[in-house]
Amino acid sequence: MGENDTWTNYSAAIRTEYFDSREAAGAQLKLSQLRYSRDIWAYMTEFRALNNLARATGESLQEKIDLAVPKAVIDMRFAHYLGEFADDEGFLHATYQAALQVERKKALKQAKEQMKGHTATTVPGKTDKKEDKKNDTRTNAGPKGTDQQGNPSNTKTPWFGRKDMWSTQDEAMKGVPNAEKEEYRQDRDGCWRCGRGGHKTFECLSFQTRKGTKLPPAPWKTAVVSAPTGKRGREEDKEETAAKQQKIAAVETMEVDTMPMWESDNSDF
Repeated sequence: MGENDTWTNYSAAIRTEYFDSREAAGAQLKLSQLRYSRDIWAYMTEFRALNNLARATGESLQEKIDLAVPKAVIDMRFAHYLGEFADDEGFLHATYQAALQVERKKALKQAKEQMKGHTATTVPGKTDKKEDKKNDTRTNAGPKGTDQQGNPSNTKTPWFGRKDMWSTQDEAMKGVPNAEKEEYRQDRDGCWRCGRGGHKTFECLSFQTRKGTKLPPAPWKTAVVSAPTGKRGREEDKEETAAKQQKIAAVETMEVDTMPMWESDNSDF
Protein backbone atom coordinates (compact mmCIF):
# COMPACT_ATOMS: atom_id res chain seq x y z
CA MET A 1 0.00 0.00 0.00
CA GLY A 2 3.08 2.26 0.10
CA GLU A 3 2.56 3.20 3.77
CA ASN A 4 5.28 3.24 6.45
CA ASP A 5 4.70 1.44 9.81
CA THR A 6 6.55 1.02 13.15
CA TRP A 7 6.64 -1.76 15.75
CA THR A 8 5.07 0.52 18.37
CA ASN A 9 2.04 1.19 16.24
CA TYR A 10 1.79 -2.44 15.22
CA SER A 11 1.91 -3.84 18.77
CA ALA A 12 -0.63 -1.26 19.97
CA ALA A 13 -2.97 -2.30 17.17
CA ILE A 14 -2.56 -5.97 18.08
CA ARG A 15 -3.44 -5.28 21.76
CA THR A 16 -6.48 -3.24 20.74
CA GLU A 17 -7.68 -5.99 18.44
CA TYR A 18 -7.43 -8.84 20.90
CA PHE A 19 -7.95 -7.11 24.27
CA ASP A 20 -10.96 -8.45 26.26
CA SER A 21 -12.35 -5.66 28.47
CA ARG A 22 -14.49 -8.12 30.43
CA GLU A 23 -11.49 -10.23 31.36
CA ALA A 24 -9.60 -7.11 32.49
CA ALA A 25 -12.47 -6.01 34.70
CA GLY A 26 -12.59 -9.46 36.34
CA ALA A 27 -8.83 -9.32 36.95
CA GLN A 28 -9.19 -5.90 38.57
CA LEU A 29 -11.80 -7.26 40.98
CA LYS A 30 -9.72 -10.35 41.85
CA LEU A 31 -6.66 -8.18 42.35
CA SER A 32 -8.53 -6.00 44.86
CA GLN A 33 -9.70 -9.10 46.78
CA LEU A 34 -6.32 -10.85 46.81
CA ARG A 35 -4.74 -11.08 50.29
CA TYR A 36 -1.33 -12.12 51.56
CA SER A 37 -1.41 -15.31 53.67
CA ARG A 38 1.97 -16.20 55.28
CA ASP A 39 3.70 -16.91 51.94
CA ILE A 40 4.95 -13.82 50.07
CA TRP A 41 6.20 -15.86 47.09
CA ALA A 42 2.72 -17.34 46.44
CA TYR A 43 1.10 -13.93 46.85
CA MET A 44 3.46 -12.13 44.45
CA THR A 45 3.11 -14.88 41.82
CA GLU A 46 -0.67 -14.62 41.79
CA PHE A 47 -0.52 -10.80 41.95
CA ARG A 48 1.66 -10.58 38.82
CA ALA A 49 -0.56 -13.06 36.90
CA LEU A 50 -3.67 -10.98 37.60
CA ASN A 51 -1.95 -7.67 37.01
CA ASN A 52 -0.97 -8.75 33.49
CA LEU A 53 -4.65 -8.31 32.68
CA ALA A 54 -5.62 -5.63 35.22
CA ARG A 55 -2.68 -3.37 34.26
CA ALA A 56 -2.49 -1.67 37.72
CA THR A 57 0.49 0.67 38.07
CA GLY A 58 1.84 3.54 40.18
CA GLU A 59 -0.18 4.56 43.23
CA SER A 60 -3.01 2.16 42.33
CA LEU A 61 -0.61 -0.81 42.45
CA GLN A 62 0.99 0.32 45.72
CA GLU A 63 -2.40 0.83 47.35
CA LYS A 64 -3.52 -2.70 46.45
CA ILE A 65 -0.29 -4.17 47.88
CA ASP A 66 -0.43 -2.17 51.13
CA LEU A 67 -4.05 -3.18 51.75
CA ALA A 68 -3.23 -6.86 51.17
CA VAL A 69 -0.14 -7.30 53.39
CA PRO A 70 -0.12 -7.05 57.24
CA LYS A 71 1.23 -4.08 59.20
CA ALA A 72 4.40 -5.96 60.18
CA VAL A 73 5.45 -6.19 56.52
CA ILE A 74 4.80 -2.48 55.91
CA ASP A 75 6.80 -1.51 59.03
CA MET A 76 9.69 -3.72 57.94
CA ARG A 77 9.70 -2.15 54.45
CA PHE A 78 9.69 1.42 55.83
CA ALA A 79 12.53 0.51 58.20
CA HIS A 80 14.81 -0.64 55.36
CA TYR A 81 13.71 1.43 52.35
CA LEU A 82 13.58 5.21 52.65
CA GLY A 83 12.20 7.66 50.12
CA GLU A 84 10.11 7.13 46.98
CA PHE A 85 10.40 4.19 44.62
CA ALA A 86 11.47 4.91 41.04
CA ASP A 87 9.12 2.32 39.48
CA ASP A 88 6.68 -0.47 40.28
CA GLU A 89 9.37 -3.16 40.19
CA GLY A 90 11.33 -1.42 42.94
CA PHE A 91 8.24 -1.26 45.15
CA LEU A 92 7.37 -4.91 44.52
CA HIS A 93 10.94 -6.02 45.26
CA ALA A 94 11.07 -4.01 48.54
CA THR A 95 7.73 -5.46 49.70
CA TYR A 96 8.87 -8.98 48.82
CA GLN A 97 12.11 -8.67 50.85
CA ALA A 98 10.31 -7.13 53.85
CA ALA A 99 7.75 -9.95 53.93
CA LEU A 100 10.55 -12.53 53.76
CA GLN A 101 12.16 -11.03 56.89
CA VAL A 102 8.84 -11.07 58.78
CA GLU A 103 8.24 -14.72 57.85
CA ARG A 104 11.76 -15.68 59.00
CA LYS A 105 11.26 -13.94 62.36
CA LYS A 106 7.97 -15.79 62.94
CA ALA A 107 9.53 -19.13 62.05
CA LEU A 108 12.45 -18.50 64.42
CA LYS A 109 10.09 -17.52 67.28
CA GLN A 110 8.01 -20.69 66.82
CA ALA A 111 11.13 -22.85 66.79
CA LYS A 112 12.34 -21.31 70.07
CA GLU A 113 8.95 -21.82 71.74
CA GLN A 114 8.85 -25.47 70.67
CA MET A 115 12.39 -26.01 71.95
CA LYS A 116 11.54 -24.32 75.27
CA GLY A 117 8.44 -26.48 75.73
CA HIS A 118 10.37 -29.65 74.92
CA THR A 119 13.11 -28.76 77.41
CA ALA A 120 10.58 -28.05 80.17
CA THR A 121 8.95 -31.47 79.76
CA THR A 122 12.19 -33.45 79.64
CA VAL A 123 14.21 -31.86 82.48
CA PRO A 124 14.33 -34.42 85.35
CA GLY A 125 13.85 -33.54 88.99
CA LYS A 126 11.24 -30.81 88.46
CA THR A 127 7.69 -31.26 89.71
CA ASP A 128 4.52 -29.29 89.30
CA LYS A 129 3.80 -27.35 92.52
CA LYS A 130 0.09 -27.26 91.72
CA GLU A 131 -0.01 -31.05 91.44
CA ASP A 132 1.85 -31.36 94.75
CA LYS A 133 -0.76 -29.20 96.48
CA LYS A 134 -3.58 -31.13 94.81
CA ASN A 135 -2.16 -34.47 95.97
CA ASP A 136 -1.79 -33.29 99.58
CA THR A 137 -4.32 -35.36 101.53
CA ARG A 138 -3.93 -33.64 104.89
CA THR A 139 -7.10 -32.09 106.35
CA ASN A 140 -7.63 -29.03 108.48
CA ALA A 141 -10.17 -30.69 110.77
CA GLY A 142 -7.77 -31.30 113.66
CA PRO A 143 -4.73 -29.44 114.99
CA LYS A 144 -1.87 -28.81 112.61
CA GLY A 145 -0.40 -32.15 111.57
CA THR A 146 -3.40 -34.25 112.76
CA ASP A 147 -6.67 -35.52 111.36
CA GLN A 148 -10.14 -35.39 112.99
CA GLN A 149 -9.39 -38.31 115.30
CA GLY A 150 -6.20 -36.68 116.54
CA ASN A 151 -4.04 -39.21 114.68
CA PRO A 152 -0.65 -37.87 113.52
CA SER A 153 -0.39 -36.85 109.86
CA ASN A 154 3.21 -36.64 108.66
CA THR A 155 4.33 -34.96 111.89
CA LYS A 156 7.49 -35.70 113.84
CA THR A 157 5.74 -35.64 117.25
CA PRO A 158 2.63 -37.89 117.30
CA TRP A 159 -0.27 -36.76 119.50
CA PHE A 160 -1.35 -40.19 120.74
CA GLY A 161 1.36 -41.77 122.86
CA ARG A 162 2.75 -38.60 124.41
CA LYS A 163 3.10 -38.49 128.16
CA ASP A 164 0.48 -35.77 128.47
CA MET A 165 -1.99 -37.38 126.05
CA TRP A 166 -3.88 -40.66 125.63
CA SER A 167 -1.51 -43.46 124.60
CA THR A 168 -3.83 -44.80 121.85
CA GLN A 169 -7.13 -43.93 120.29
CA ASP A 170 -8.72 -47.15 121.58
CA GLU A 171 -7.73 -46.22 125.11
CA ALA A 172 -9.25 -42.76 124.73
CA MET A 173 -12.51 -44.19 123.32
CA LYS A 174 -12.83 -46.84 126.03
CA GLY A 175 -16.22 -46.69 127.75
CA VAL A 176 -17.96 -44.76 124.93
CA PRO A 177 -21.02 -46.67 123.58
CA ASN A 178 -20.92 -47.56 119.90
CA ALA A 179 -24.05 -45.54 119.16
CA GLU A 180 -22.49 -42.41 120.64
CA LYS A 181 -19.21 -43.06 118.78
CA GLU A 182 -20.99 -43.06 115.44
CA GLU A 183 -22.95 -39.93 116.35
CA TYR A 184 -19.88 -37.99 117.55
CA ARG A 185 -17.80 -38.96 114.53
CA GLN A 186 -20.29 -37.25 112.23
CA ASP A 187 -19.54 -33.93 113.95
CA ARG A 188 -16.29 -32.64 112.43
CA ASP A 189 -15.64 -30.00 115.07
CA GLY A 190 -16.47 -32.13 118.13
CA CYS A 191 -14.50 -34.56 120.25
CA TRP A 192 -15.17 -38.21 119.40
CA ARG A 193 -14.80 -39.24 123.06
CA CYS A 194 -17.26 -36.93 124.82
CA GLY A 195 -19.06 -35.31 121.86
CA ARG A 196 -18.34 -31.73 122.95
CA GLY A 197 -16.53 -29.04 121.01
CA GLY A 198 -13.43 -27.03 121.84
CA HIS A 199 -10.93 -29.90 121.96
CA LYS A 200 -9.91 -33.10 120.18
CA THR A 201 -10.05 -36.75 121.11
CA PHE A 202 -6.38 -37.07 122.04
CA GLU A 203 -6.65 -34.27 124.66
CA CYS A 204 -10.09 -35.05 126.14
CA LEU A 205 -10.34 -34.90 129.98
CA SER A 206 -14.11 -35.37 130.32
CA PHE A 207 -15.60 -37.68 133.01
CA GLN A 208 -18.79 -38.25 131.00
CA THR A 209 -20.17 -37.80 127.51
CA ARG A 210 -22.62 -35.10 126.62
CA LYS A 211 -25.38 -37.72 126.91
CA GLY A 212 -24.39 -38.59 130.47
CA THR A 213 -22.36 -41.78 129.95
CA LYS A 214 -19.59 -41.99 132.56
CA LEU A 215 -16.04 -42.21 131.23
CA PRO A 216 -12.80 -43.42 132.88
CA PRO A 217 -10.51 -40.58 134.01
CA ALA A 218 -7.43 -39.62 132.01
CA PRO A 219 -4.40 -41.70 133.12
CA TRP A 220 -1.81 -38.97 132.83
CA LYS A 221 -0.82 -36.42 135.49
CA THR A 222 -0.37 -32.71 135.05
CA ALA A 223 3.22 -31.76 134.35
CA VAL A 224 5.02 -30.07 137.29
CA VAL A 225 6.45 -26.61 136.64
CA SER A 226 10.22 -26.40 137.07
CA ALA A 227 11.31 -25.36 140.60
CA PRO A 228 12.82 -21.92 141.18
CA THR A 229 16.55 -21.66 141.66
CA GLY A 230 18.52 -20.16 144.54
CA LYS A 231 18.52 -20.77 148.31
CA ARG A 232 15.22 -19.02 148.90
CA GLY A 233 13.67 -20.81 146.00
CA ARG A 234 14.74 -24.22 147.31
CA GLU A 235 13.26 -23.45 150.75
CA GLU A 236 9.94 -22.38 149.22
CA ASP A 237 9.98 -25.45 147.02
CA LYS A 238 10.38 -27.74 150.07
CA GLU A 239 7.38 -26.13 151.76
CA GLU A 240 5.21 -26.40 148.65
CA THR A 241 6.30 -30.02 148.10
CA ALA A 242 5.27 -31.01 151.62
CA ALA A 243 1.86 -29.35 151.22
CA LYS A 244 1.34 -31.01 147.84
CA GLN A 245 2.21 -34.44 149.18
CA GLN A 246 -0.46 -34.08 151.87
CA LYS A 247 -3.08 -33.08 149.28
CA ILE A 248 -2.08 -35.92 146.92
CA ALA A 249 -2.30 -38.46 149.74
CA ALA A 250 -5.78 -37.20 150.61
CA VAL A 251 -6.91 -37.44 146.96
CA GLU A 252 -5.50 -40.96 146.46
CA THR A 253 -7.37 -42.30 149.47
CA MET A 254 -10.67 -40.71 148.44
CA GLU A 255 -13.12 -42.92 146.55
CA VAL A 256 -15.31 -41.18 143.98
CA ASP A 257 -18.60 -42.95 143.28
CA THR A 258 -20.33 -40.01 141.67
CA MET A 259 -19.44 -37.40 139.13
CA PRO A 260 -17.21 -34.61 140.56
CA MET A 261 -18.99 -31.40 141.41
CA TRP A 262 -17.12 -29.42 138.79
CA GLU A 263 -18.26 -31.67 135.92
CA SER A 264 -21.23 -30.51 133.83
CA ASP A 265 -22.68 -31.12 130.38
CA ASN A 266 -21.17 -27.92 129.06
CA SER A 267 -17.57 -28.43 130.22
CA ASP A 268 -14.73 -30.88 129.57
CA PHE A 269 -13.34 -30.60 133.15
